[in-house]
Amino acid sequence: MEQLLPQSMERHVDKQKFKLPMKLEAAKSDDDDIPYLTGKLFFDVVLAKSHVNPNYHFQLPVRITREFPRTTIPVVLRYNRKNWNLDYIGNSTNPRFDPKWRKFVVDNKLEIGDACVFELMEHNTTNIKFKVHILRGDLPPELQAAINSRGTMEDPIELD
Repeated sequence: MEQLLPQSMERHVDKQKFKLPMKLEAAKSDDDDIPYLTGKLFFDVVLAKSHVNPNYHFQLPVRITREFPRTTIPVVLRYNRKNWNLDYIGNSTNPRFDPKWRKFVVDNKLEIGDACVFELMEHNTTNIKFKVHILRGDLPPELQAAINSRGTMEDPIELD
């Protein structure tokens, strides 16, 4: 998989509340007018079984949900010049996207091991808009096996 950020920036991004310096911009994609990572707040996730099948559950990380109201509000996911409308369920102990997340997964043929970067383009008390960047699989077999085996009946996740 192609490295998108210089190694020196990878961990630095996390420490700066997920903001990139304005001068760091990747090349424009052929199919979108907005440059990759514009310096706005973002989070990323490597998709696991629970994200893509059978229940299509997507819980947002706490570090991003702190920015959102604790209520249900509309969300727009933008990818490849198309929009998907769903809801953010923020009035739950596990803030998440509603079941319409499944349509985004199916329409974009997302699979276990794909990575998504959700860049927060705008948000207020009545709506949220993310630009989504999708990075396709090609993970090393050892990492893919670890992702595939997490939380199964044979190998449950244990909390101390």
